[in-house]
Amino acid sequence: MRTGPEPMTVELRLEQFRVPLTGYCYRMLGSAFEAEDAVQETLLRAWQHRDRYDENRAPLRSWLYTIATNVCLDMQRSSQRRARAMDLNPPAYAGAPLGVPLPEQAWVQPVPDHRVLPDGGDPAEVAVWRETIRLAFVAALQRLPPRQRAVLILRDVLCWRADEVAHLLDSSVASVNSALQRARTTLAGQTAPPRPVDPAERDLLARYCAAFERYDVETLVALLHEDATMSMPPFAWWLRGRDEIGRVLLAAGAPCAGTRLVPTVANGSPAFGQYQPTGPDGAYRPFALLVLEVSAGLITETTTYLDPDRLFPLFGLPGQPPRADR
Repeated sequence: MRTGPEPMTVELRLEQFRVPLTGYCYRMLGSAFEAEDAVQETLLRAWQHRDRYDENRAPLRSWLYTIATNVCLDMQRSSQRRARAMDLNPPAYAGAPLGVPLPEQAWVQPVPDHRVLPDGGDPAEVAVWRETIRLAFVAALQRLPPRQRAVLILRDVLCWRADEVAHLLDSSVASVNSALQRARTTLAGQTAPPRPVDPAERDLLARYCAAFERYDVETLVALLHEDATMSMPPFAWWLRGRDEIGRVLLAAGAPCAGTRLVPTVANGSPAFGQYQPTGPDGAYRPFALLVLEVSAGLITETTTYLDPDRLFPLFGLPGQPPRADR
C-alpha cells in the first residue's frame, strides 16, 4: 500500500520549482529554450524516480537542483560557449559588412522575466535576481567552466551554504570554496555593478520609441551614452560609441521608418517587439526583439535579436502590433 503523497500532490510540489529552476538553468546555459528543455528533463526525471526521494535525507529543493545541475552539465559537453558579439570581435565601423550569421547556439539568448523570476517575493531579493539575468552577466558566466559556474550561481546568486553546494556536487567544502574564489577572480571587472533605479526611465523609453518609429536619428543618438554599444545577433558585427552608431544609422537610409514597437521585458531590462510595415494595407510583420540597457538616464546598450519566429512566441508578443490610437 502506498504511504507517500498521492501522485498529483507530488506533481504539484515539483511544479512549484519550475520558475526558480528555469532561472538557474538559464544562467547555466545562456538560452531560454535550452533552460526550458533542461527543466522539463529535470522534472521528468524527478517524477520517474520519485520513489527514490527521501525527504529525511535532503530537502526536495536540494534533490531537484542536483538533478538540474547534472542535466545542465550533460548539455554542456561541447567546448563552445554562448557569447555576445562584444566577446567575439573588436567593434566594427560605418561601412563594414555584417558578415556571415552565426548559428543560434553561438549566442546568449534573451529570456522573459516571468519565466525565470518568481512572482512576488521580497523586492530587494528580486532586484538582485534581476541583475543576475542581465545579458552581460549571463555572458560573463559562460566564461567559467560549467562546475565553477554552478558553484558561483548557487553560492553568490541563490545564497546556498558551502556545505549544501558540496553535497549537491558530491564534493568537499574546501573544493567548493576554492572553485568559488576562482570563479569570482575570473569575473572580476567583467560585469557592471547593479544599476540604480532611474525614475526618468519611463520618459526616456517613450522618447526612444517615438524617435525609433519615425527614424529620427538625431534624437535617437542624443539618447545614447557616449560609449553605447549596438549589436544584432546572429551577426558578430557590433558598434561602440554614440558617434559611430549615428554614422551607421544615417548611412543606412531609413530602413526602420514606420516601425512599430510593442513593449515587453527581457533579462531584467526594457525590451520591445519590433514590427516592420509590409505595404500600404497597414499590415506589419514581426522583425526583431530589441533589448535595451539603461543607466543614469541614457541608453547604454541595444541588442537586436533577428529571430522573431522563435522569440515572439516565447515572449508572448502578438503577430501584429495593437492598432495605434491616432
